[in-house]
Amino acid sequence: MSYFVALGLSIICLNACTQTATPPPTLITTPAPPSPPAPTVAVYGEAPAGGLTCVPYARQRTGVSLQGDAYSWWDNAAGLYQRGNKPALSAILVLPQTSRLKSGHVAVVTQVVSARKILVDHANWIPGEIVTNMPVIDVSPNNDWTQLRFWHAPSNTFGATYPASGFIYTANVTPTAPAALPPATTTDPDQTVIISGNGVSIGSP
Repeated sequence: MSYFVALGLSIICLNACTQTATPPPTLITTPAPPSPPAPTVAVYGEAPAGGLTCVPYARQRTGVSLQGDAYSWWDNAAGLYQRGNKPALSAILVLPQTSRLKSGHVAVVTQVVSARKILVDHANWIPGEIVTNMPVIDVSPNNDWTQLRFWHAPSNTFGATYPASGFIYTANVTPTAPAALPPATTTDPDQTVIISGNGVSIGSP
């Protein structure tokens, strides 16, 4: 091999060794979307009912064409409106006739907070008052909303357990599927606060 050929090969090798390597491609990462905020629970309120009781108030709020005492709405809704045991916005919660609730009771769902908690608007639960955004919790073992407790603002706790017939779904409203079932409340932490059918405290059972 001549001197010049060897020199040329050496220069080629040196150039090959000194070439800058191509940098790897830059990875573009997209940040994960933020978690949706927890629902804001509306503020509880009381106002004079102006003579309204729960039945005309619920009829006025929802436009349903049901008549009769509150407890009778559950049977009267058959064939007219969908019924079920899952809360939904604007659905009508129906409580049956009991020794405390002589005429039953109806309330309008204003917010589904969780699988075990809703807010309702209703009239005359507290006599002469319309209560808005009252918390109601489900304490039934199967999360089927058959056993409920209503918020009692003066004692800052939930009152006695009431049976419930279920929910009447007004036009264009369908039930909301609950999330994973949280455990039911198995004991009543405040047995001294018992709420009568119209919301008046009547003492221990």
